[in-house]
Amino acid sequence: MFGYYLDLAVRSLKRSPGLTALMVLAIGFGVAASMTSWSVFRAVSGDPIPWKSSKLFVPQIDNWGPQGRDAGAEPPNAMSYADATTLMRDHRAKRQSAMYQISPSIVPADASKHPINVSGHAVFGEFFPMLETPFLYGSGWSAADDANRAQVAVISGKLNQKLFGGVDSVGQNLSIEGGSYRVVGVLDDWNPQPRFYDVVNSGGFDSGSEDVFVPFLTAIQAGIPNDGNTNCNATPKESGFVGLQHSECVWIAYMAELDDAAAAKTYRDYLQGYAREQQQAGRFSWAPNNRLRNLPDWLDNQHVVPSDTKVSLLVALGLLLVCLVNTIGLLLAKFLRRSAEIGVRRALGAPRAAIYMQFLTEAGIVGAAGGVLGLLLTCTGVASVGWVMPKDIADLARLDVSLLVLTMLVAVVATMLAGLYPTYRASRVQPAWQLKSN
Repeated sequence: MFGYYLDLAVRSLKRSPGLTALMVLAIGFGVAASMTSWSVFRAVSGDPIPWKSSKLFVPQIDNWGPQGRDAGAEPPNAMSYADATTLMRDHRAKRQSAMYQISPSIVPADASKHPINVSGHAVFGEFFPMLETPFLYGSGWSAADDANRAQVAVISGKLNQKLFGGVDSVGQNLSIEGGSYRVVGVLDDWNPQPRFYDVVNSGGFDSGSEDVFVPFLTAIQAGIPNDGNTNCNATPKESGFVGLQHSECVWIAYMAELDDAAAAKTYRDYLQGYAREQQQAGRFSWAPNNRLRNLPDWLDNQHVVPSDTKVSLLVALGLLLVCLVNTIGLLLAKFLRRSAEIGVRRALGAPRAAIYMQFLTEAGIVGAAGGVLGLLLTCTGVASVGWVMPKDIADLARLDVSLLVLTMLVAVVATMLAGLYPTYRASRVQPAWQLKSN
């Protein structure tokens, strides 16, 4: 019977090509707008490390005090050097790492090549197993390397290709800011978006990959300056990078791995105890005001998902709703215009279920045609999203199989849902009235 209903639907749609085209256009544009916005929203709101995000925590310590703010207001979103190094020394988490952004100069071994500036981070060795970074060659460095301020480095596959032709470069030396660093690991393709491990400096999204990681204490000793954000509540008493370390300025990101709720509670208690110690020592003159959030809560707190993408998605869904309402009106007019046909079929014994099947099949064909148009427009929309969104966010939008399938599914299902009321009205036509009047 489905073939019969399909044939009836195609004939009906051919009888009014203008109305059919109008419905297909409405569905196509509505679905394309919503799916294009969804592709961007999906990219920026996804969990960057879903299998572990609930175990990764970002601690905050209020080393500035109220200073005109409301009591209990949010503490700084980064740490001072004193707090970060103390937390690393006490080591109350399973794994943890303080980190700050660097932009060192690298001099290639080949004298014919010019020095290059790269971006990266100074981190502790536990950074790599904590975040489960993929390695192409080698691995990260050890805790002993951290303690001994070893001059070692982990580089990206991209930098490895540029400097060593892509071969295994573990054991090779690099000249970083005038110092000789031994390569201990080469990362595979790894550029998580959002860049969750240092949201404060990346803003969440950064299209460029990080090319070099060096030990935190080694970078401090070598005087490799901070290239990220630095916020101060007062001017440091000493100038330069050393003065920054001795100040209450916040410029260091921090992340800790805690296995369960009990471990998180213990770590939170530790932060409170540390703040009380600083209060007793005279460094803080205010009550402890700390925070400990897991990664999803931290990303939400830092508003990593731009409000523009949420607004765009809501507007696009609103446009789809308007298109569906218009489609309901067009289908209703189209179906009721065929009341005589429905009356004859009902008089000949066709049940209401048959009327439902016939007209929902017709709505499904409209939805499928609108879905095909929506696919083409979605492809165009994803390719053009950079015109209305920042480039680093627009670059994250991807056209994949799941998006294409979802586009077709939304188009067909939405149109069939839109056809329910017109079909219901058509199925209630009284055969006797139609036969009398015709």
